[in-house]
Amino acid sequence: MAQGVNHRLPQMGRSKIWTPHVIEDIQAKAELGHYQIRGFSTFFNIPTLDQLTFLPAAMTRLPLEGYREFCETKTVLGGGKPDRVSQPLELDIPIYIASMSFGALSRNAKVSLGLGASAVGTCTSTGEGGMLEDERQASKKLIYQITPSRYQLDLDHLRRADAVEIAVGQGAKPGTGGVLLGAKVIDKVVEMRQLPKGIDQRSSVRHPDFLGADDMQIKIEELRDATGYRVPIFCKLPACRVTQDVKIAAKSGIDVIVIDGMEGGTGASPEFLLDHTGIPTMAAIPAARRALEEIGMYGKVSLVVSGGLKSGADVAKALALGADAVAFGTAALIALNCNAPLYEEDYAALGTAPGYCYHCHTGRCPVGVTTQDEELQKRLDPEKAGERIASFLRAVTMEVTMIAKSCGKSNVHNLEPEDMRALTLEASAMTGVPLAGVDKVVAPW
Repeated sequence: MAQGVNHRLPQMGRSKIWTPHVIEDIQAKAELGHYQIRGFSTFFNIPTLDQLTFLPAAMTRLPLEGYREFCETKTVLGGGKPDRVSQPLELDIPIYIASMSFGALSRNAKVSLGLGASAVGTCTSTGEGGMLEDERQASKKLIYQITPSRYQLDLDHLRRADAVEIAVGQGAKPGTGGVLLGAKVIDKVVEMRQLPKGIDQRSSVRHPDFLGADDMQIKIEELRDATGYRVPIFCKLPACRVTQDVKIAAKSGIDVIVIDGMEGGTGASPEFLLDHTGIPTMAAIPAARRALEEIGMYGKVSLVVSGGLKSGADVAKALALGADAVAFGTAALIALNCNAPLYEEDYAALGTAPGYCYHCHTGRCPVGVTTQDEELQKRLDPEKAGERIASFLRAVTMEVTMIAKSCGKSNVHNLEPEDMRALTLEASAMTGVPLAGVDKVVAPW
């Protein structure tokens, strides 16, 4: 064998910069002439709530007995202002179903979510597609979302809602509008959104009737008048310039602020936006809390967070950092059997497999969740799927109460930053939670 020959394996694709995913993306753009669109959420490795840990009671405080002592989970959203003119939204648990539209989701998925949420005393949201009558019937409590596109902005629907949410943006693709590819724009979606059938839809990026805080105050008063001053007004913000955005929304008269982190899911988005816009949920929660504290509105304006939350541990950490409630989106869809090991041939036809599918945008969801195809929808039985959602939410709530009890708390809303420690320097710096082992905050405020 000749000397000096390099017998190492080729390095192509091992580069930290030119990974197989990057190479595939460049080649796809070269072939298509435009960016790629996909569903699900970011694939980047970003800081998450997993980098925080709880400190259960030992000698310094007493834990509560798991099955003998009660831990309160009741959650009130929009009831913090003594002079409030609307009734708050009361939930039995600190978790509800995030805003996901009919169009992105199937009719059966929307009904399933409503049935499951109602069974455990919580609510769901219409998302930007307007109020689906079947969802309203399935949901004891429903948030009606108003987006810049103003799809099916119906006064009757507005008055039948239990809360109204002004959507400014979402964590998956902040600063841009919604995307619904033509395969999902069927007759019912056309009717509700007044769109051309089968044509890709891109929503407006900003509301046509308000541009800033002053205009927003007027819009809020218009909504209060339209609903008879009966329901709380939410505002959904993407996690970007959190401090300033939260202050503006709170001072405009909003009752509940929803912060959606960059881990938030979507039915369809330009792929690069999922990975390169917004900030992580873990960083957004304490920033939002500090913003409300600085203007004297913490405890008066409710704070809800969403984006990548997946378990009772995540919920407990979000509450401890300052949230009043959380919203589950992707986790709820997975509970409906998204990515379940079923219909594997259909996953293969999409070029993927159960557990790896992110093809929500195609409208070919093998389990009937993110599709408008009538045959695929039949694979999702609303009654059975609703039971899965209810079971999932009950299990998650049990996890939250178990953590709270272990920390000596009789109410999940009594969890606080002091109950946790950060496992990484970046988690400590982002949250203000002391670093484990040294009990010091990295980069204090």
